[in-house]
Amino acid sequence: MSLVSDTVETDTVLELIEPSLSDLGYEVVRVRFHSDGRAILQIMIDRADGADVAVEDCTLVSRTASVLLDVADPIAGAYELEVSSPGLDRPLTRAKDFESFSGSEARVELKSAIEGRRRFRGRLLGLDGEMVRMVVPLDAVETEFALPFEAIEKAKIVLTDELLAAAQRERSNQG
Repeated sequence: MSLVSDTVETDTVLELIEPSLSDLGYEVVRVRFHSDGRAILQIMIDRADGADVAVEDCTLVSRTASVLLDVADPIAGAYELEVSSPGLDRPLTRAKDFESFSGSEARVELKSAIEGRRRFRGRLLGLDGEMVRMVVPLDAVETEFALPFEAIEKAKIVLTDELLAAAQRERSNQG
């Protein structure tokens, strides 16, 4: 699984912007290009220092990416650029995400079925080499699965009451 969709445009965009954004202290979580009536290039970022992404961060990344994309012009036609943080129900796109969010509830969808399943929802246990480990409740029994990282088509954190409460506590402690 890569940080991006399987299009040449997003691979090229990632190659163009990632070094400069890294130098500025940002990590690219995902680059997506989609067109549903209007073309949108979405760049999702985290701060390398682990702090919350603020509006100012998105503005800086947008300006930096715009300059780089204007010069290289990797996307034919007009499009809108969106820069955002991953949010609480963030996508899991990098191997390190599965380790960082160990203990969280997640949804994982595979490219093809393993043990007769493509979709899994349960608690992340982290990484074991190249395998994403998670516990999934099946028929009132928790079953552990080891899913090959490369077999994952998409994954994201599930927004739960516990996650919302933890985010609220964190914000209270910062203020």
